[in-house]
Amino acid sequence: MRYMFFVIAPPSDGPPPQALMDAMTQLIEKRTADGSLIDTGGLFPIQMGARISLKRGEINVIDGPFAESKEVVGGYAIFEFATRAEALASAVEFMEVHRDHAPGWEGVCEMRPMVGAEDPNCGMGDSHAA
Repeated sequence: MRYMFFVIAPPSDGPPPQALMDAMTQLIEKRTADGSLIDTGGLFPIQMGARISLKRGEINVIDGPFAESKEVVGGYAIFEFATRAEALASAVEFMEVHRDHAPGWEGVCEMRPMVGAEDPNCGMGDSHAA
């Protein structure tokens, strides 16, 4: 099953420590080599983003930064694992890299299984097949 990991943390004032970036490069290389990593990426700061909302039939666009943002998604990764236990172990390993190479950093790695067209519970059926 595919899983998406989101890194959620308070907005940052600067780039991550070089030690963390080096450790993340090693982890990405490891997961690429074992075939579990499908895609990964970091996100630019919220100042460069926009939020598009739909409320009561009205669409609104708000440019970043967003004053109410206490936490933001800073990056993502998509993996393929045979079991939920493997996915959890990978998420824990990811957070250990942050603990070990970014002292004082606090955040969350949210792990979510991804719905796919092949999933009988996705509600897409054959009508969305390409």
